[in-house]
Order: sequence, then structure tokens, then C-alpha cells
Amino acid sequence: MRIGLQVPSFTFPGGPERIAAEYGRIARDADQAGLHSFWVMDHFFQIPVVGPAEEPMLEAYTALAYAAALTEKITLGTLVTGVVYRHPGVLVKTVTTLDVLSGGRAWLGIGAAWNEEESRGLGVPFPPTAERFERLEETLRIAHQMWRGDESPFDGGHYRLERPLNVPRPVRRPHPPILVGGTGEKKTLRFVAKYADACNIFDSDELPRKLDVLRGHCEREGRDYAEIEKTSLTFMRGRPSVDQVVDTAGRLAEAGVDHVIYSQRTGEDLAGVLGEALAQVAKITPAGR
Repeated sequence: MRIGLQVPSFTFPGGPERIAAEYGRIARDADQAGLHSFWVMDHFFQIPVVGPAEEPMLEAYTALAYAAALTEKITLGTLVTGVVYRHPGVLVKTVTTLDVLSGGRAWLGIGAAWNEEESRGLGVPFPPTAERFERLEETLRIAHQMWRGDESPFDGGHYRLERPLNVPRPVRRPHPPILVGGTGEKKTLRFVAKYADACNIFDSDELPRKLDVLRGHCEREGRDYAEIEKTSLTFMRGRPSVDQVVDTAGRLAEAGVDHVIYSQRTGEDLAGVLGEALAQVAKITPAGR
């Protein structure tokens, strides 16, 4: 069982002047605690479930690059990049750069995007749902092509790349792992089976059924279900404790999850608690493994 930490809030005591120090400390603590992964949201406004839109929000890849410079082993990614936020060629180049500068620790976390408020606010085009999923699939195809080193033109319905050159190549081979976030049964989970190395499904009563749907898509795509890393984002209730971390990991392992990502609420400091729990959690094996 792998353990990760998501930092969705940058509201720290001391105001903006303290964001770099506090965020950097959390990243170092997570790395030194032996956690497997460190995640930020890819949003430009704070999202309602965390706080008001006006709360501090950092641009995701700049924040991950800063964390990469302060850490040594922990993997780094977004939960998850909205496909409309960056042109696919630029996004692949950005993740490749993070991978190279971190020594092979980058993830590409991606989804179809949902936050229309921030897109409209910043002037980012926000097409209808069906088109966003079309763009997501083309972006996944482009990522695979660029990471193969294939410079031939890409001519899709929404994106046209004359020469998708990507040098230097990523350090991680064959490429940084691709995580597709979301639970849509017809498209999102099919894209996981067809293009991704990992899924991310919220910790909920529906999780086992969603994994069954993914298994079915894998069978239809001729993909080994076991190849896909099943990650789940979970939110701790009350004051986090080592026992709560271990119990949550055990419950999710029984549901078939390989990698639990704990989301840190505003004012919390989870890295230490997760580190204390790590030895016990590491002994947990997901069901069927």
C-alpha cells in the first residue's frame, strides 16, 4: 500500500509572505517521512469544498517544481490538471520538464475539467462536456506520442501539432505515469483502461462498483487490470490520528485500492501523522494482491 499527501489549501498563518516557507516545509516533511507521493490541485481559484474562491491558490506546476527542488524521493503530481487549461503539447513539455528536473518523479494527472467559474474568470475557453472529453482523449494520445519520441504530425479534431518534438526525453521510463481522475463510467474509466497507468476515485461507497466498471473496460480493451494503479483520494474526519490513517488504508485496501492519497484540510499538518502510520500501512496488501 502506497501513501500520498494532497495539499489543496495555501491559507497559512502569516499571509502570503509565509506561503513559500510553510508549503516548502510540508513538502520536505512528506519526503522525509517516506511518503510515496505529493499532490496539488490544478486550479487557479480555490474550490468551494475547500474554501472561498478568494483564498490563496498557487499555479500547480510552478508549485510542484518548487517542491521538487526541496525534496529527493517523493513523486509529484496534480490531482488533476483540467484538460482545457493548457495546450497538450505545452502540457507534455511541462510535465517532462518537471520529470527531468526532479530526477524522474513526475506524474501526469489529468481529467476533463469541471470548474467553469475559474475558466470564465481567467478567459480560458470552457467548451461543452462532450468536447472536453474529446479533447481529453486527444491529449492522452498526444502524450503517448510525444513520450515515444514520435515527431510525426498529429492531426486531431481539436489539436494539430506539426512537429511534436519533446527534447529532453523524460527520465522516468517509458514515461511519467499517467493518472486519469474521475469516475465517469462510459468515458473516463474507459480512458483509464485504454491510455492510463493509474486512476483516481474518491473514497466513497461507490468505489468498489467503479473499480468493477474499470475492470470491465480493461477486459474490452485487452488490458491487464492489475497493471493499473488504483488510487483513492480520502478526507480525514475530526482530528487526524495514526489509527485513523491505518484504518482508512485498510478499508480502502479491502476495496482494491493500491495507493491512498490523504487530503490535508486548511490548518492541518498531516505529513507527520502519515509518516508515523507508514510502517503499519506498508504491511497492508490490497484485496486480491
